[in-house]
Amino acid sequence: MIFKKFSLAFLVASLTTSALADDVIRFVPDPYPIGYADQGDVKHIVIKGANITDKEIILENVIGQGVGMSNFKYPQKIAPNSPVTIEFDMDFAGMDGQINPVVVIIDNQGTPYPAQLDGYVKNPIFFGEKMFDAGYYSPNEKREWTFYVWGTDKKERPDLMLDENAQKEFSIKTKNVMLNVDKVDHIKEGGKVPGLKVTLSTKGLSRTGWELKQKSLRKIVGFKSKKFPKATPEVLIVGYWKE
Repeated sequence: MIFKKFSLAFLVASLTTSALADDVIRFVPDPYPIGYADQGDVKHIVIKGANITDKEIILENVIGQGVGMSNFKYPQKIAPNSPVTIEFDMDFAGMDGQINPVVVIIDNQGTPYPAQLDGYVKNPIFFGEKMFDAGYYSPNEKREWTFYVWGTDKKERPDLMLDENAQKEFSIKTKNVMLNVDKVDHIKEGGKVPGLKVTLSTKGLSRTGWELKQKSLRKIVGFKSKKFPKATPEVLIVGYWKE
């Protein structure tokens, strides 16, 4: 992603300036819909708007706020009261659920014009729980959490394993079960949905580097699947380090 002379900090600050109050480049509807995508897909996105002023706009750059956007294509100039088309590629790896990325158009005076997007990323693997509490934790203490996983379509039982990074501190055991998922906050075994009972455990979480300066514990545990190789599901372990 090319930022040229504009830093991300500058752009974030600029989005609050009065320059954005001027209705210059408009994308309708707002936010601009980009539809549905499966987790891990890479799609070519096209958004269309217009310069609604009587002045020509010369573009310096177009970038994305948020992850996954690259290879922007845009015109050098937008004529007065004329349409504009912005194209880019978007990688939906690591995304899940509702997303609202922002495309920022920057003119040759450094003025940013944001266009908010609206989309939804579908994860083929559904986790009954995605956050687990380790409580007050001392390095190298054992912990264990149990949860249920099933396919979003409720038809195919997913397979699940830890990704390479998570294997350094965690291990899992899985058991095939049939689930009743009518109430997501109260999953029961003995239903009609094929799923997995997953036991996630650790023989000890390490506290190194920047973690030594933090009182809060935060570990992201990533998973992968042979049936759904593009999927990047993960859970979050939270807690507090014992002093």
